Amino acid sequence: MSEDRLVASESHSEESSVEHALRPKTLKDFIGQHRVREQIDVLLSAARKRGSAADHILLSGPPGLGKTTLAMILASEMNTPIRITSGPAITHAGDLAAILSSLVEGEILFLDEIHRLPRPAEELLYLAMEDFRVDIVVGKGPGATAIPLQLPHFTLVGATTRAGLLPSPLRDRFGFTAHLDFYDASELEEVISRSAALLTLEIDKKAIAEIAGRSRGTPRIANRLLRRVRDFAQVRGSNILTHADAIKALEMYEVDEKGLDRLDRSVLLALIERFNGGPVGLSTLAIAVGEETETVESVAEPFLVRNGFMARTPRGRIATTLGWEHVGRTPPAGIASLFDTPALDA
Repeated sequence: MSEDRLVASESHSEESSVEHALRPKTLKDFIGQHRVREQIDVLLSAARKRGSAADHILLSGPPGLGKTTLAMILASEMNTPIRITSGPAITHAGDLAAILSSLVEGEILFLDEIHRLPRPAEELLYLAMEDFRVDIVVGKGPGATAIPLQLPHFTLVGATTRAGLLPSPLRDRFGFTAHLDFYDASELEEVISRSAALLTLEIDKKAIAEIAGRSRGTPRIANRLLRRVRDFAQVRGSNILTHADAIKALEMYEVDEKGLDRLDRSVLLALIERFNGGPVGLSTLAIAVGEETETVESVAEPFLVRNGFMARTPRGRIATTLGWEHVGRTPPAGIASLFDTPALDA
């Protein structure tokens, strides 16, 4: 391995270890999602009293809100091992059968992006979740034989960012379904304060509030921005992360006061400057900013729509009055705002 690749690998490994260290280890330490936390606590307490594995759990919600962290907390609270995989990593039913047959009693199987599970593997999972059994097919053609294999009682924890893509038969087999919501500013301030303490960083309250306000309601982004502000302050020789450090660092990393990054602004500016605010089709907009359609639709668009900078209509994407004003442009007279545009769900 070349020296450059070795340095990059070590840097990525260090960043991953820091991110792992910031994850809460217990439900008590998990900030936000109060209702979900309370519901999971009751579910786990009941399972411990019965001396059995917890019921299957489905966690849904946007990326970065703590689905993986909650799965690890479940294993810690139940004092059981956890096996982690994802829907895209399972290419056929045999892969899933091999994983299920190697589980031990009470183990947690965390299946991330469960909506991307192949159909044959999904059908195998139905029987495993309900009857704790899989049928292994031996042979081919008329001579093929299905051998039932009994599985230990395990807990499946599924995570998805697109719960609507899960088929009803799979969704209905989960005993508990939780939806994680975006965090408000005060909760993100708690997250940042806790992370700063774990990283032994001194940071003033204004800097914490500044980072929280630009974190898009997402703890993962809040922790990432905190680490970048820390880097900036260390390079400048500051012992305490000040409000001025936070503003300068976030400006350097192109994260504005509303949390928009380079991609968000590129999409919004293209919509306004090249297409006069729309309406314009998604694929045309993606070409205009030089990104894949999937990137614009899944990364930039949800945040812009949620914050009222852009709207989706049957005719295409449009920039709202708020979007025009945010990039310093004067909206045309009579432009529809996000709240008086009919049919925003196209």
